Amino acid sequence: MRKSLPALAAILSAGLLLTACGQSPNARTDDAAGGDPSELVFAVVPTDDSSELEKSFEPVVAAIEEATGIPTSIQAVSTNSGVIEAQVAERVDIATYGAFSYYLASSVADVTPVAMDQRTPEPGSGAVQSYGVVAAGSDIAEIADVAGANVCFTDPASTTGYLTAAVALQEAGIDPESEITPVFVGSHDVAVTQMLAGDCDVAFVAGTFIDDILPARGVISEGDTSTIWKSDGIPGTPIVLGDWLSDDLRAQITEAVTGTDAVQAHAAGLCETQTREAPPEWGEEYVGETACLWGGTQAFAFEPADDETYAVISDICSVLDADVCRGEEA
Repeated sequence: MRKSLPALAAILSAGLLLTACGQSPNARTDDAAGGDPSELVFAVVPTDDSSELEKSFEPVVAAIEEATGIPTSIQAVSTNSGVIEAQVAERVDIATYGAFSYYLASSVADVTPVAMDQRTPEPGSGAVQSYGVVAAGSDIAEIADVAGANVCFTDPASTTGYLTAAVALQEAGIDPESEITPVFVGSHDVAVTQMLAGDCDVAFVAGTFIDDILPARGVISEGDTSTIWKSDGIPGTPIVLGDWLSDDLRAQITEAVTGTDAVQAHAAGLCETQTREAPPEWGEEYVGETACLWGGTQAFAFEPADDETYAVISDICSVLDADVCRGEEA
């Protein structure tokens, strides 16, 4: 049964602004009653540059189209809450966003996770961490020092870009709503660059941006930032399907994303320019191999996931008294 979330509804109503990347998911026309759609909509929430994110999902979409025979479009939606609103309206068939956003979506929309990022050939390697980072030489040395600071976050519904950090602040005796000045900037790379520019004193972002993504792009170099805090591991980014799709179609999509890894996808011709060299952490077996970009975190593969995988998010809400965690009714 769907649940009513008054606080979430307010956030959703404020989060419907979509990027100018194609048609809004909310504008998709209905297909024949009772049938699967003639086109699938795959929504992504930009964690940094939206064109780069869409490019990284093109091979995944190609796999879905090959498996289903249904044209699939990528829609970059500006906020997590915008995707959830579109899912409530059954205008987004496939979506990827943070673990906390799935927790919110599952309360108001008929959706189920079927896969999550697997960063290396090791199952479970898609677990992510939130980092608190400061500019080198900052007086902030630990999370207890964040009181009174200007703090860059990504999105109020972001697992790594806000919620886990807010829990850590609260556990350190800092009210994340009244004892800091929060600045929501919309993406992880912007949070880091604005922090380095002096617009905020500390940024809380997904650790992969500090360890891998931004250094690879030349945005930051070793020594530019100091990490003052790391969260425990959080389940990898989910791929979520609408329950309104038929069982057969859902099975085809699930097999398309979980039955192929990035190297196999390249061998199958699912990518042309959207490629990368297999990184060292994939192991000797893949040295010298070419792989498709395989999702926003450039994963090795997607491994199966289900609702229970994300039960840990309930633990966050048991600690954090945030708007997005309040107001659930059966």
